[in-house]
Amino acid sequence: MPSKSSVRIVFTVCFYIPEFSLSTTIMIYFEKGSTTTNLTSEDLKNGLYEALVKLGKRQKVLAIPPDFTRYPSHAGELTEFAWQYYGEKLTDVLPALGTHTGMTDEQIATMFGQVPKAIFRVHDWRHDVVTLGYVPGSYVSEVTEGALSFDWPAQVNKLLVEGNFDLILSIGQVVPHEVVGMANYNKNIFVGTGGQEGINKSHFIGAVYGMEKMMGRANTPVRKVFNYASEHFAAHLPIVYVQTVVALNKETGKLQTYGLFIGDDFEVFDKAAGLSMQVNFEMVEKPLNKVLVWLDPAEFKSTWLGNKAIYRTRMAIADGGELIVLAPALREFGEDKEIDRLIRKYGYFGTPRTLKATNENEELQQNLSAAAHLIHGSSEGRFTITYCPGKNPENLTKEEIESVGFRWGDIDEITAKYHVSTLKEGWNVMPDGEEIFYISNPALGLWAHKDRFR
Repeated sequence: MPSKSSVRIVFTVCFYIPEFSLSTTIMIYFEKGSTTTNLTSEDLKNGLYEALVKLGKRQKVLAIPPDFTRYPSHAGELTEFAWQYYGEKLTDVLPALGTHTGMTDEQIATMFGQVPKAIFRVHDWRHDVVTLGYVPGSYVSEVTEGALSFDWPAQVNKLLVEGNFDLILSIGQVVPHEVVGMANYNKNIFVGTGGQEGINKSHFIGAVYGMEKMMGRANTPVRKVFNYASEHFAAHLPIVYVQTVVALNKETGKLQTYGLFIGDDFEVFDKAAGLSMQVNFEMVEKPLNKVLVWLDPAEFKSTWLGNKAIYRTRMAIADGGELIVLAPALREFGEDKEIDRLIRKYGYFGTPRTLKATNENEELQQNLSAAAHLIHGSSEGRFTITYCPGKNPENLTKEEIESVGFRWGDIDEITAKYHVSTLKEGWNVMPDGEEIFYISNPALGLWAHKDRFR
């Protein structure tokens, strides 16, 4: 069996029970959702409280919500509701940062309301982790069809293990995702609070196996690895998953909460994922020749996050098509300084070149999430990608954009031609007859054409 650090790349309905134990057979504590459901904040609060009553009394609670990059998830107000329910017994809030930078005081106040700032902790993915066990390389090889055979470490923030919690609330949104297929569930634990090796290798599994074979699927190779770890190494942790399904209602043009699912096993995630694929996924009737994506400046400041514009649209874009990304706040490539350096050095130049560089350079072998990101961010030469950053001094320059393999566009010229405020989601016909497809938030959906989504 290869060593733990080696890498081999192959090209080729619920009952009320006052004192509820997480070890009972009831796995779903609350579920409500459909393609017509529209949950209000009060609905979310009542649903959460119904589940918490079934769980019985708890003495020490940890909440693990996403960070500000998942603001539309309603995880912030659900965390606030949990704090209102438990009071001082909710002792810690650990945002699932993964490799992201820590939240600012302003972001915490905006997202989490009255939750005391003093109980927030910052996850350090390089230092604050413990390894629960290793998923064997033989299993990784099995689920990746032989593409990779390294052992995978199930790593979590040490607070989960050492904090003596009798309830861990993992809160977040289920939505199509480029690394694991569908976001949330145990990804929130093993990546959101994970360590360097675990995050690196999980991202690389997804990239080498193939992003387009996974996005929109609930039971992918990466998910199977996470599930193995949950079953074999993390079953003793009292984790309950609180998952929302949020999407843009195309008729109203507003975000809508379609579902809330609360439970402690794969079934509750699978139900949420099924609903997400009904409301977050769009099968376009023809390949898209020109796609225009807006990146909200409050949310997207790096290509590490902004490349969702590429991931979520790539299966819909025609060969020879064009993706234009309007990124007024784009100021860096990676939020992590080392990952930013690696992106600048190796660029987004396609899978073969990235895998070759990974085989030849130890710094990429030690940062496989960066290598995976470089693969994800390339169109493999199939369509062009034009980034249009803002023009403030902190924004990325034309030279920087072009150095990593993207085209640069003048944001003033593009927005003068395509008035974002007047565009509707999806198809638009311009005055000159040009057809464009507009997306206001790529993080909330997945778009594909039947020829590329099977």
